[in-house]
Amino acid sequence: MIDFRSDTVTKPCNDMLNAMMTALVGDDVYGDDPTVNELEQFAAQRHGFESALFVTSGTQANLLGILSHCERGDEYLCGQRAHNYLYEAGGAAVLGSVQPQPIENNANGTLCFEKLRKAIKPDDFHFARTKLLSLENTIGGKVLSIDYLNKARAFCNEHGLALHLDGARVYNAAVALEVDIKEICSQFDSMTICLSKGLGAPVGSLLLGDKAYIAKARRLRKMVGGGMRQAGILAAAGLFALKNNVTRLADDHQNARYLAERLNELKGFSTVNYNVQTNIVFVDIEDSVDIQLIADSLKQEGILFTPGYQGMRLVTHKDVSKRDIDVLIEKLSHSVR
Repeated sequence: MIDFRSDTVTKPCNDMLNAMMTALVGDDVYGDDPTVNELEQFAAQRHGFESALFVTSGTQANLLGILSHCERGDEYLCGQRAHNYLYEAGGAAVLGSVQPQPIENNANGTLCFEKLRKAIKPDDFHFARTKLLSLENTIGGKVLSIDYLNKARAFCNEHGLALHLDGARVYNAAVALEVDIKEICSQFDSMTICLSKGLGAPVGSLLLGDKAYIAKARRLRKMVGGGMRQAGILAAAGLFALKNNVTRLADDHQNARYLAERLNELKGFSTVNYNVQTNIVFVDIEDSVDIQLIADSLKQEGILFTPGYQGMRLVTHKDVSKRDIDVLIEKLSHSVR
């Protein structure tokens, strides 16, 4: 199976599996799991935060992140294309009565500070209280620059807002920018990191912040059913991922650029409207190409991708090789003759 649907489909390598099988474990709800504790301590130190919390998923990390900043009747600002607005079942609104205020993303993934400024509600009981700005890096494969993050920090300081990062693919951003991860983390009051995307762990995400913030998030994690017991088996995979699978993300980025180049060779396929910066490739498809029919056909041959997502979306990751890309292009070329 060659799977281009997402970097969430990665499988643990043998060394990661060995780390999981030999992990020391305890009951994490009691705070007794040594491997979970090691992961949280390592993550906090590595990213420049006081504390960290290991959770089941990026969706749960964002939910706890927003609810730990906001109370019922508060509001957070985010992008129209933000994952925690579009793709997380409205969790902050449903479970926390926190109102999202989405702002249209620019083509490069950024949010206009003037539009954000106008969206901040007055101190008036008619309105929700604007408490938080949530950014995402990368977003749709686009990288937010260090300069933009600096400006976002200044904007939040000016308006008394907390600043949260949905960092599901933040290591892709750091590798693309060729900076240490702390250069990104330093601007944020809180952030999430997904361990089960390009970093290759099977399960889990991290939420990072100061001690009081993470203590509140830990209580909320229990409330939403996220307390885990002998979770060190999973935490060991996260530790392995952070220590071993970061620099190789550059291979995914290189493969994504190669994939985009090869797709442009095909009749009816074009990536010229998208600047491939990391590991996500969007493709414009001509109306003459029945991409759903092609996807259904190639699925029978063991090749998976996502049609109908801005035309077509493909994601490179550690389980996709350059040879796999050539196989995909060969199959697609036969489909569009």
